[in-house]
Amino acid sequence: MKQKVSIKEKIIDYVYTISDQPVMFKDLLEANNIYNEKMYVDSGKLGFRINITKAYIAYLIICAIVILPLIGITHYFLKNMDFHFSVLGSVLVTAAVFIGFNFFKSWIRDAITLKLIKKAWLVHFPFFAYDKYSKKVQEIYNEALKNEISKKDIRLYVMDKLVDKN
Repeated sequence: MKQKVSIKEKIIDYVYTISDQPVMFKDLLEANNIYNEKMYVDSGKLGFRINITKAYIAYLIICAIVILPLIGITHYFLKNMDFHFSVLGSVLVTAAVFIGFNFFKSWIRDAITLKLIKKAWLVHFPFFAYDKYSKKVQEIYNEALKNEISKKDIRLYVMDKLVDKN
């Protein structure tokens, strides 16, 4: 049965190039930790790269879908008004479009980050739901860093602590 793909997923698939390489356990822990702290995760850790040209194209299409109907509606009311209102409105809409691209880029970056973290989570933590255990794993990872657990022992440490907390 075919699964429905959301518009957000289509935009992500169009704008980003995703590596076929698996996400390493330590990189997943670090990415989860950084993402939960509401910071940007290094795209190299999760294996994705933005195609900025495609991002501009996707954003242009979204803007056209939103702005063109608004122009059609407001044109009727503004055609008999002082042209200064139209100029002011044009300046504000132009500023909103250019500022909006940064919000768009941030939004799709957060979406791809979460998507790839969840995908890697299924590989490394198949019996622990991401939504329920991501904060617990973050706490365990931070504890491991404080205790200076070696890179090769961190998987065992995290798994043991995660099982003990349940």
